[in-house]
Amino acid sequence: MEILWAPWRMEYLRGTAVEDEKKDCIFCRMLKENRDRENLILYRGSSAFVVMNLYPYNSGHLMVVPNRHIGQLSDLQPEEMLELGKLLQQTVRVLERTMQPQGFNIGMNLGRIAGAGIADHIHYHLVPRWGGDTNFMPVVGQTKVLSESLQEGWERLSEAFRER
Repeated sequence: MEILWAPWRMEYLRGTAVEDEKKDCIFCRMLKENRDRENLILYRGSSAFVVMNLYPYNSGHLMVVPNRHIGQLSDLQPEEMLELGKLLQQTVRVLERTMQPQGFNIGMNLGRIAGAGIADHIHYHLVPRWGGDTNFMPVVGQTKVLSESLQEGWERLSEAFRER
């Protein structure tokens, strides 16, 4: 039997990531720090940013997040909504160019009951998809297989955002 080692998921499985978020918003903390590589931030705009998901559903799973700490979509200002939309478009283009996915899941979970892991700071998820990317591993083995490390993905994608 092969063993797939993903120790970075344990924090999520134990629930400590959600507990930490209750104390301090991870998105707000990331924005305050000048550690984009460590925080997996790929792009900073005037009112929104693009960041890799630390617990990705698939390789290339990114999030587009408003800079302002808000929990309701209806609280976005028009200029914030416009920049989020433009960044969603730009992020799709970057992923198409760098990863050649065959499709995307794009969405937002509003509220904890709807599945939001970070409910107090809204964000869009962009998940690139390929034929056959869902197989027996996540269904039967409760294990995700990612084709590259987060840092390798950050290197490739951050370069693509700089070239946009």
